[in-house]
Amino acid sequence: MSDVGSEEFEEEQGPYLGEYEGERNEAGERHGHGKAVLPNGDTYEGQYENGKRNGQGTYRFKNGACYIGEYYMNKKHGQGTFYYPDGSKYEGGWVDDQRFGHGVYTYINNDMYDGEWMNHQRHGQGVYTYAKTGSTYVGSWRQGKQEAAGELIHANHRFQGNFLNNNPLGPGKYVFDIGCEQHGKYVHTEQDKAEGEEEEPLVVPVLKWKAEKVTEVTLWAPVTKQDKKEDLLVKELSVEVQEKEAVLPVNKDAADVNEVDAEVNEVDAEVKREAVEEKEE
Repeated sequence: MSDVGSEEFEEEQGPYLGEYEGERNEAGERHGHGKAVLPNGDTYEGQYENGKRNGQGTYRFKNGACYIGEYYMNKKHGQGTFYYPDGSKYEGGWVDDQRFGHGVYTYINNDMYDGEWMNHQRHGQGVYTYAKTGSTYVGSWRQGKQEAAGELIHANHRFQGNFLNNNPLGPGKYVFDIGCEQHGKYVHTEQDKAEGEEEEPLVVPVLKWKAEKVTEVTLWAPVTKQDKKEDLLVKELSVEVQEKEAVLPVNKDAADVNEVDAEVNEVDAEVKREAVEEKEE
């Protein structure tokens, strides 16, 4: 896969700029539309401004890679599509020769990432689809890796929780299509690796799922500090309600019945009053 490759950086600098055919300004600089064959064998056709690639253009690398999109001051900047020599492709935003903003990357194994980028890496919110299994990760990314709140969706179930370094870690839950959830958490455990020449065996950290309870399906969202404050407020209000209920009279049920009887008597009186008025008319 070509997330980063030297083939992305063009050449058009130095005393010898290669062959050029196209428009120029009064100073003799490449300006307007033109075609160029660069010293390293790459080719460019598109817009120039004051001697630099600027605007829409197509840059073809001698190794088979190709960029079609916008330039600013000789660098990929704006919207553009990059075709890599291994068959993968990126289509989206660029800033200063780096993948930046929203973009879609289709990898050589047909995996696909659709989301935010920063400095050539997956960063922000994005969706990664695994072609081989059909599974999908939806959530946060940081410097190219799955991190913070995310959801891993499989054919008949999904995992919702937090991720770190491309792996689930901490509290989370599995949601099954049959209508139930299994709550628990992922924890690090230590597993001895086969002994070698070392005096002590190597210890390898392994993730293990610890199930806690099974419930009905509920709506899921990442827990925030604000959520914790709201939960605390709800608990405090609940205590107040319980304290008030504790001082209600023992014959509360009887009081409720009396209240209903009073309402029935009031309705009955209203009906009788309307009947009398009709007779008088």
